Amino acid sequence: MAAPCFLGVDVGTSAVKAILVAAGGEVLASAVTPLQLSTPFPGWAEQDPESWWQASIASIRTVLAAVPRASVAAVGISGQMHSSVFLDAAGDVIRPALLWCDGRTTAECREITERVGGEARLRDLASNPALEGFTLPKILWLRNHEPAAFARLATVLLAKDFIRFRLTSVLATEPSDASATLMYDTAHQRWSTEVLDAVGLPHSIVPTVGGSADVLGTVTLRASRLTGLAVGTPVVGGGADNACGAAGVGAIGPGEAVTSWGTSGTVLAPTARPHVDPRMRVHTFCHVAPGTWYLMGVVLSAGGAFAWFRDQLARDLSAAGEANERLDAEAATIARGANGVTFLPYLQGERTPHRDASMRGAFVGLSLAHSRAHLTRAVLEGICFALRDSVSILEELGVAPTSMLLTGGGAKSAFVRRLQSEVFGLPVGTVNREEGPAYGAALLAAVGAGAYPDLASAAAAMLTRGPLEHPAPGAHAEYDRPYRRFRESYHAAHVSADPVT
Repeated sequence: MAAPCFLGVDVGTSAVKAILVAAGGEVLASAVTPLQLSTPFPGWAEQDPESWWQASIASIRTVLAAVPRASVAAVGISGQMHSSVFLDAAGDVIRPALLWCDGRTTAECREITERVGGEARLRDLASNPALEGFTLPKILWLRNHEPAAFARLATVLLAKDFIRFRLTSVLATEPSDASATLMYDTAHQRWSTEVLDAVGLPHSIVPTVGGSADVLGTVTLRASRLTGLAVGTPVVGGGADNACGAAGVGAIGPGEAVTSWGTSGTVLAPTARPHVDPRMRVHTFCHVAPGTWYLMGVVLSAGGAFAWFRDQLARDLSAAGEANERLDAEAATIARGANGVTFLPYLQGERTPHRDASMRGAFVGLSLAHSRAHLTRAVLEGICFALRDSVSILEELGVAPTSMLLTGGGAKSAFVRRLQSEVFGLPVGTVNREEGPAYGAALLAAVGAGAYPDLASAAAAMLTRGPLEHPAPGAHAEYDRPYRRFRESYHAAHVSADPVT
C-alpha cells in the first residue's frame, strides 16, 4: 500500500499550482496551469472563477498522474486574497471575480468608512481600513453598479474557498481569508455584525468559518470524476496565499518575518496578538496557525512590475527563454543606486504605505547615459525600496525583524537575494522547499489528516533552513541616499495617473 501524501493547491493570479508532498516533506510532483487576467479598464482586474476550477482540475490530474500510486490523505488549498466570487442561491457564478488588485471601488471605500462611523471605528471593528482591493468594497460596487447581478447574490466566497466548494459542495472559509474581507472582526475572530449591519448586507452573505487545518468537507463523487481524487478525501480549511506562503517557509510564530515576491510583494511578521498599526499603513490579519495574527505590508506590483519590464523592454531575451538570468546579470554590472535612476513600481496603485489606488509607475532621473541595465537595476531596487517601506513600519511598531526569510521570485536569484539583504539591512535566508503557498497548504493538510499535531510540528519536520546570507559591509548605508530619493519621488506617481473608470 502506498504511503500517504498530501495535496497542496494554490489558486494564484497567474496560475494554479498543485503539489504532492510526502509525510517527510519531499515534493513528489508539481504542476502549474496558467491563468489569464482581464483588465477591461485601467485599474480594473477580473478573472472567471470557472477558469480557476478548470486550472485546478488540470493541475491536480497532472500531479496524480505523475505519482500513480499516490494515496492522498488530505487536500489543502491556498489562494489569492480578497478576490470576490459572487454566487447565486444555486451556487452558480454570477459574474467574473473582482480581484485583489482591482482599484475601481474608491467611492465604495468612502461609503463604508462613512457608514461605519469613521476610520477609527472601522479600525476597531475590522483592524484595517477600507481599501479598494478588499472584498467588502467589491460587494458594494456590485450593488451600486450592477443591481440586477446583486439581486441574485446569495454568497460571497474567496478564491480558494470557491475551489473547495467545487470539490466538496460545502460553503465555508477560515480566519486568514475571512480577516481580509473587511467584514471580519479580526481581533475576536468572528464575522462583524456591526460592519455588515452598517453597510446594509444580510449576514447570510458570508459563509461559515472553520479552522485552517480543520476538515471542512470531503471530495464529492462529481469532483472525484473530474480530478481523480478519491471520493471522501478530506479537504481542510487552508488559507490565504500570504499566510500559507509564510507557513510554507516556517514563519509561523512571533519573531519570524518573511518577504514574498509573487505578482504582488509582501513583508509579513507573525504576532501573538492582533497588533494594529494606528495609522493602518500595514494590515492586521489572522494567521493559519490558531491564536496567531500577523502584520503585513503589501506592494501591489512586485514580481508583476518586473514581469512587465521584462516582457515589454526585454522581448529579445524573453524569446530566447533566458530573460531573468540575463537581466540579473546586466543589473549586477551597475553600481548601487542605478546611477541616479529611480523606479516607482506603482503600476496598479499601491497599498503600503500610501493606500492610493490612483498611483502609477514611473522612471525618474533618466538621461542619455542610461542603458537597459540601469533600468533593470532601478526596477529591482524600486521593488526592494517599496518593500523596505514595510520593513521600516514594522520596526516603528516594535516588530523589528532580525533576519528575513525569502520566498517566491525574490528568493530564486542570488543577485536579488543580495539586493534585498542590502536594501533591508538584514541577513536573509531561504528554506529547502520553494513551492510557495501550495506548500503551506500541504502542511495544513498534513495536520488535518493527523500526521502532525500542529502546524509548527509539521514545519519543523518537513522544512530545513539554509544558512543566512549577510549584506556586504557598508552596503545598507550606501542605499540610504537612493532610498530617500525613492521616497521623495512619490509625487511623480501622480503626474500621468490614468483615472479609474
